[in-house]
Amino acid sequence: MIGYGRYAYRYASGRSGEFLATGFAPRKVELSIYIMPGYQDFADLLAELGPHRKGKSCLYIRRLEAVDQQVLATLIRKGLEDLGAQWPVMSS
Repeated sequence: MIGYGRYAYRYASGRSGEFLATGFAPRKVELSIYIMPGYQDFADLLAELGPHRKGKSCLYIRRLEAVDQQVLATLIRKGLEDLGAQWPVMSS
């Protein structure tokens, strides 16, 4: 897993930790792209992206050349903006 930036979080329950702000992991079948904290209002962008599937905060792409890379860059940027609105994002 390759991460870019990091953020520290603390939930109301008291649980806290640090995690990557965004990143990716090449897997055997798919490329996993981590967009934290998730995809709240990104339906329009996801519709333009191309073939993908998503998890809670992961975007799975089988072939990078099959998706619109400008849309992907926008998704990552907007994900970082969303994350920064909830917790401070720090450089790595």
